[in-house]
Amino acid sequence: MLRLRIQRATWPRPALILTDTPHPDCRYCEGDGGIEHEYGHPETDEYDGSRWEPCICWNHERRWRLMPLPRLPRRHRCTPDCLCNEPPF
Repeated sequence: MLRLRIQRATWPRPALILTDTPHPDCRYCEGDGGIEHEYGHPETDEYDGSRWEPCICWNHERRWRLMPLPRLPRRHRCTPDCLCNEPPF
């Protein structure tokens, strides 16, 4: 069963998308959509990273673009006749 919701995507272009969500009552992932497995270095047992395994209750690749959104122009803090020392980003 699909549990759909609307989200705003920013890449590669701003758009509204319809996406699937994890099952909130899943007994494996408890609604998170996956399980994170942390592991340590085999010799020192220090933290070496983590791996995220998606749950079977959710397909994170199931998404549909509803409509593209316009790109908003960037605003500059300074006017052309203003002398300011702030970077342009």
